Amino acid sequence: MAPTHRLGTALRSQLATHLTRHPRHRFELGERRPAAVALTVVADESGQPSLLLTRRSSGLRRHAGQWAIPGGRLDDGETLEQAALRELEEEMGIRVSETDVLGQLDDFATRSGFVITPVVIWAGDSREIKPDPNEVSAVYWVRFDELDHPDMPVETQIPESDRPVLSLPFRHTRIHAPTAAILYQFSEVAVQGRTTRVHHYEQPLFAWK
Repeated sequence: MAPTHRLGTALRSQLATHLTRHPRHRFELGERRPAAVALTVVADESGQPSLLLTRRSSGLRRHAGQWAIPGGRLDDGETLEQAALRELEEEMGIRVSETDVLGQLDDFATRSGFVITPVVIWAGDSREIKPDPNEVSAVYWVRFDELDHPDMPVETQIPESDRPVLSLPFRHTRIHAPTAAILYQFSEVAVQGRTTRVHHYEQPLFAWK
């Protein structure tokens, strides 16, 4: 099937417009700490619009080996955009500016004590990706068309919660919330222009720590 999106100024404008129109859901921090992830739009090896996805290094103290989007907690005095841009450069070696920030998706409050804000960043056809091996064990490019699929998302129940756990099938494996929730909402909101909420979804038990 031919791709329905092409990397370029028209797509960049479309994503920014849809994000601007989206009434973003925000969580009060309370006892949680703020964090930002860099949801980075970039070309894959065939030039198709994609998002960067990583596997966290097995040596990390928390969430080792899990699927992730580049990001982390805010440093003192940082904005969400500044934190996302810094983490993108530290983890992936990609340097872009605040003018490349297209917008934000809904906050997602995690079981591990963070409020994650996804910051959508345009990296275009950047090929200079140099992942930090201390944080990243592998890098994947998730094409837009892989997220626009009738089998997505998958909802399952666990006895420990009355909220459904969200996951996405991905290349013979499965990505779970919060990463899956963020990817899914990007496809729905930024690409399709739909107001789709994901902050109510649960995480699998392995992500609660």
